[in-house]
Amino acid sequence: MIRDSAREYAERVLKPNAARWDREEKFPEEAVAEAAENGFLGLTVPEAYGGAGLGNLHACIMLEEVNRWCASTGVTVSVHLSLVCAPLSRHAGEELKARYLPRLASGELLGAYCLSEPHSGSDAAAMRTRARKVSGGWVLNGTKSWITNASHAGLFIVYAVTDPDRPKGRNIGAFVVERGWKGLEVGKKEEKLGIRASSTCEMQLADVLVPDENLIGDPYSGFKVALDTLDGGRIGIASQALGIHRACLEDSILYAQQRQQFGRPIGEFQAIAWKLADMATDLDAARLLTQRAAALRDQGAACTREASMAKLFASRACNRAAQDAVQIHGGAGYTQEFAVERYYRDARVTEIYEGATDIQRLVISRLLLK
Repeated sequence: MIRDSAREYAERVLKPNAARWDREEKFPEEAVAEAAENGFLGLTVPEAYGGAGLGNLHACIMLEEVNRWCASTGVTVSVHLSLVCAPLSRHAGEELKARYLPRLASGELLGAYCLSEPHSGSDAAAMRTRARKVSGGWVLNGTKSWITNASHAGLFIVYAVTDPDRPKGRNIGAFVVERGWKGLEVGKKEEKLGIRASSTCEMQLADVLVPDENLIGDPYSGFKVALDTLDGGRIGIASQALGIHRACLEDSILYAQQRQQFGRPIGEFQAIAWKLADMATDLDAARLLTQRAAALRDQGAACTREASMAKLFASRACNRAAQDAVQIHGGAGYTQEFAVERYYRDARVTEIYEGATDIQRLVISRLLLK
């Protein structure tokens, strides 16, 4: 039912508009609002807080359908669910959950995740944003980069160093910050190669006062919250890669059946047919890896290795599929007349955000060698 509902939504709302949103770099406000109406923005939020109370596997299935037609909308929904709703659901106190989760589930608030900085990407624990303790709260100062949803988000989870004298990684807090609070400013919007309809901005914090009750966990457990959150985020991006990959395969099959050269459809030539076979096999393997990681997370089991494997394999397979899709379409695939040009651009970022490909290999190998 989740798959069918998401597919109907994606084909009706996203399919006719995705190319235009990409050209215009237009954030799909109406599409996100309708996703909220369909319950997608609260899919994994507990029922007690207005959500559907479903799991990561359901989200994985929904996100594949959304990303099949619009990766920009897909990452908007994925970040909201996996990087904002999830850490609140899993780590926040009852007061924070009750205050924010219903508004996130309904779509009243869109969420954003603020971890990366100009000088700390893969080495996230080296962040320079500081949180200084004052009476009744914390004062945040710093700059955050690559913030998905920033232009339209109403809620930000901001990570900041709470004690520079403590060991790296054990000195970070996770703070819930509302849009409109004094000192919070959304900066420049990035002009990107792909997912161009997704909002990606820099954010500045200048003496932003955050009350004590908006701290998730204790002042030093933020990095643990971030790492746990990224397990779910990686499943979300693997699901995005599945959707883009499937788009590449389905469009290529159709083109290979219709395009004729030397008196027959190009799909009858082994060079093309074997590309399709490899794309389909990789897609099934990536989907099974991703759904395994999602199922483990839903069971409460450790899934860091499995989430990294899913993200690593799905993103690389997606990029191979995008390259082959353009090649199968030939010169036509290099133009905006066919959607594979957009898939090719959108695919690239799946190997970069939520932990780059080399970081996934580092995570996996460290766990293997423990």
